[in-house]
Amino acid sequence: MKAVAYKVPGSIDSEESLIDVVLEKPKASGRDLLVKVEAVSVNPVDTKLRRARPPFEGDEYAVLGFDASGVIEEIGGSVENFKVGDQVFYAGSLVRPGTNSEFHLVDERIVGRKPSSISDSEAAALPLTALTAWEMLFDRLMVDRPRAEGGDIVLIIGGAGGVGSIAIQLLRALTDLTVIATASRPETEAWARECGAHHVINHREPLPEQIIALGLRAPEFVFSTTQTDQHLEGIAELIAPQGRFGLIDDPSDLSIMPFKRKSVSIHWEFMFTRSLFGTSDIEEQSRILNEVAKLVDEGKIRSTATEVAGRINAETLRAVHAKIESGTSRGKTVLAGF
Repeated sequence: MKAVAYKVPGSIDSEESLIDVVLEKPKASGRDLLVKVEAVSVNPVDTKLRRARPPFEGDEYAVLGFDASGVIEEIGGSVENFKVGDQVFYAGSLVRPGTNSEFHLVDERIVGRKPSSISDSEAAALPLTALTAWEMLFDRLMVDRPRAEGGDIVLIIGGAGGVGSIAIQLLRALTDLTVIATASRPETEAWARECGAHHVINHREPLPEQIIALGLRAPEFVFSTTQTDQHLEGIAELIAPQGRFGLIDDPSDLSIMPFKRKSVSIHWEFMFTRSLFGTSDIEEQSRILNEVAKLVDEGKIRSTATEVAGRINAETLRAVHAKIESGTSRGKTVLAGF
């Protein structure tokens, strides 16, 4: 089968950073599904792994990719919820080869049924970011349980990115919270508003003053998707007493002492935790994806795909990795077909 892979971690500037290869087609067993991959999207985690992680022990190549949409070609003997021919979408696992291949093995417990109303390309943009946003909003921050101090307000830092733009939509579809998002360019501000943000402020300027200028109460919930270390002091200042603060990026330093006086709770979200540790509630990810698919098919949320860059090959993936590393992405970039 065709795949895109690398032998040695490195910079995207090298033509060897991602190469076209031919690998043996895997076989499904246990609770695994063998999926014929129709479309994939690229996430920041792909670029981080490409720079730092060598192939798994015993493997010649490392294959990246998490988001995928496709059709089940084969099922393992213990599969309970799917059959051959089902259309699915999912976000994969950190400890298995990735989706940048014609065929891919994935545990059925982290797989959802693809929304029927959208294309594979549009569906492939959703799983990783939707799971990340859903788990942060409802499992970690518990935005459906606000306190009076917060004025039913949530601030999303990085509202135009993949996670931010689906988080805004989920909040608008499933809660009555007022959503403030941050963006820094006219096109990203417009995108955040298109996704449903009530207010958009500039994360290149001090945040507390902009929150005050809106004339709203202090946000109880703050969800930081990027550059948290640059905003930490401002978040501590602007968040409501007894607020809840969540983050998903990798700040070089994170002192939580500024949050003590307000009794603010701090929450990490790592979408791969359930599959990485085989938690007892691993099937929750399948349930969430099915809920996301239902919301899409009901027209309550939309795909965050903003560009189909081309076919799934090394040249196209190198270009998409470079764009993500530039920090100028808006929504999600998708690749379709081999």
